[in-house]
Amino acid sequence: MLKEFKDFISRGNVMDLAVGVIVGGAFSKIVTSIVNDILMPILGIILGGIDFTALKINIGDTSIMYGNFIQNVVDFLIVAFCIFVFIKMTNRLFHHKKEEAKEEVVTKSDEVVLLEEIRDLLKEDKKAVKKANKKS
Repeated sequence: MLKEFKDFISRGNVMDLAVGVIVGGAFSKIVTSIVNDILMPILGIILGGIDFTALKINIGDTSIMYGNFIQNVVDFLIVAFCIFVFIKMTNRLFHHKKEEAKEEVVTKSDEVVLLEEIRDLLKEDKKAVKKANKKS
């Protein structure tokens, strides 16, 4: 069981996932700071001086902090958009490389195509001669 665990941990996918989680956490802090410290105050000024963190509904002794929810939604949308752009760029890069590889394989000169056709015809003639010799 210990050997299986060691194999599992040493696989590339697990290490990639760990790096992704760590970098994602750091990126999330940066985006949260941008939203909380730059975007939301600017949006609050545009909307007439509203401080979104102060928006709440009091019901009895409980406060529903819907302003924090609005900030978290904006935070999520920014992170999701950044991930979307990154994946789109990655897909475009890999798709472009695949097309180049296909073009290299598909491209044959006219002489090569003609020689392949002659080779195939000679193989067919050779088979026909063998069949004729077996019948006689």
